[in-house]
Amino acid sequence: MPVLDGEILSGGAGDGNSSRADGADEAKVRSGFWSVFGKAAGRIPFAEELAAAYYCAFDPDTPTRVRTVLIGALAYFVFPFDTIPDVLALVGFSDDVAILTVALSTIRGHIREEHRIAARAALQRMRAGATPWEAR
Repeated sequence: MPVLDGEILSGGAGDGNSSRADGADEAKVRSGFWSVFGKAAGRIPFAEELAAAYYCAFDPDTPTRVRTVLIGALAYFVFPFDTIPDVLALVGFSDDVAILTVALSTIRGHIREEHRIAARAALQRMRAGATPWEAR
């Protein structure tokens, strides 16, 4: 699959030579994740796993290769250009699920309990009325 080989698993630049997450993608994920996540969290069954992946991606103890995979997958979730538009009921997030499933199966062992706890806490804060940005 060229998209996975070139963009997500190799580090975002598409050249296959990068060992780090692209700085622009990282900045966009960091700034845009919570806004997009807040709109989608109630509609996607993998919200907790997605938030845990975010915390893992920005944990300085996470290995660079794992961060690269996660930031690439999260960038696909955040960026507005999508294979299947997310506004389509029931099928809109299916491509996001596919990308995230591949990424998470590749690095699942690196998402630690502390990432899951942070994700659950953020979701609870959102359910209690906090904005996504406040909940992070």
